[in-house]
Amino acid sequence: MDKRLGNKNLPDFKELNDRIIAEASDEPILVIKTNLDPKDATEDNPYFNESNREEFTSFFEES
Repeated sequence: MDKRLGNKNLPDFKELNDRIIAEASDEPILVIKTNLDPKDATEDNPYFNESNREEFTSFFEES
């Protein structure tokens, strides 16, 4: 008997291998965007390289 609730077509959470689940922070975090921040998320960003340009632009794109 399947005890899962919700959509039966979705994989079980334990089977997902395309995500990283980070541990919660022990301390509160405050993130503030200012007018001094660069307009382009790739500027002076140590985690950026040309191979992940599309990911960066789509993630940091304002809606």
